[in-house]
Amino acid sequence: MDNLNPIRVLHVVGAMNRAGTETMLMNIYRNIDKSKVHFDFISYSQLDAHYDEEIKKLGGRVIRLSNTQSVKEIFDVIKKYGPYEVVHSHTLFHCGIANVAAKLAGIKVRIAHAHTTSDRSDTFIRRVYISLMRYVINIFSTHLLACSNEAGKYLFGERGLKKLKYMYFPNLIDYSKFLKEPREEVNKFKIEEGLENSIVIGHIGRFIESKNHKFLLRVMKELIIKDNAIKLLLVGDGDLRPQIEQLAKKEGIYDNIRFVGIRDDIHTMLHSMDIFVFPSIYEGLGLVLLEAQASGLPCIVSEAIQPEGDLKLELVTKLSLDDGADVWADKIMDLAGKKEKNINKITTGFKKNGYLISAGTSKLINIYKM
Repeated sequence: MDNLNPIRVLHVVGAMNRAGTETMLMNIYRNIDKSKVHFDFISYSQLDAHYDEEIKKLGGRVIRLSNTQSVKEIFDVIKKYGPYEVVHSHTLFHCGIANVAAKLAGIKVRIAHAHTTSDRSDTFIRRVYISLMRYVINIFSTHLLACSNEAGKYLFGERGLKKLKYMYFPNLIDYSKFLKEPREEVNKFKIEEGLENSIVIGHIGRFIESKNHKFLLRVMKELIIKDNAIKLLLVGDGDLRPQIEQLAKKEGIYDNIRFVGIRDDIHTMLHSMDIFVFPSIYEGLGLVLLEAQASGLPCIVSEAIQPEGDLKLELVTKLSLDDGADVWADKIMDLAGKKEKNINKITTGFKKNGYLISAGTSKLINIYKM
């Protein structure tokens, strides 16, 4: 990069839909100095994703590919749409494919970024693939970043964490917009959804296995016994949503659940909740957990949630999934509504834990310059 031209970065993602990794990338992109850094995105989805239009408005491009195992496709993109100084990949073990292509294309800064602690696949072929790709990632990447040490250990292995090129890079959110309750919007939403006279249990996440919606339904069955007016607010979408809706109907609890899909007003959704519940089977960190704490919500999470996600505001309570739905229900009833209203305390928590976007974007620019 010279003083006139920005660093050109090619991000490799699955698709820029509203999820933790993608939302973090957009938080960075919105706030980074675009005179210094330019982003393009390789996407492996042929469908329009949630953030695609915003990326284009911010000056970036979404480049669609189809063959995830093709080094040549990524190499060709680099040559066609470049020059790039950086390839920054976020696609788990596929990062190895991306960074081999980047090395062959002469890219000096090649980043593999870990965002999760598992992929729940344990076949022999998958284990061989993981072992091979972990080796390739460590060899061909110039930088290894992770949102938590457990995520880093999963993608890079124990030895990867000991390398000089390994770095913890916290998930970044624009937490300021979550601090104050948008009272008018919250009241309107609650009236529309029939939530105004209910304890509202909240969850935000894609309808995929790792988010553990089935367990949430078991917890809700226990909660309804305690208070028939209690409601579960589910924000998000995904392949398993129809299955979860059918299961809720079968269990006779559908009327106590609000499926509201993907929303742009996450701050309104969080402030409409009395408690946030996050029973993930595995999780890299959980960006939405940071957003929930920024909103002052008490949070009950599974043991899969990484310690880096707790801002030490006395808002996060960790339970084991083995404790059972009844224990979770009891704890929810005990903590629901006990919100943290001291905005200064919340802000201090974010600063102490390194979650400031300004500091994070500066750190990233320095990595890109190496």
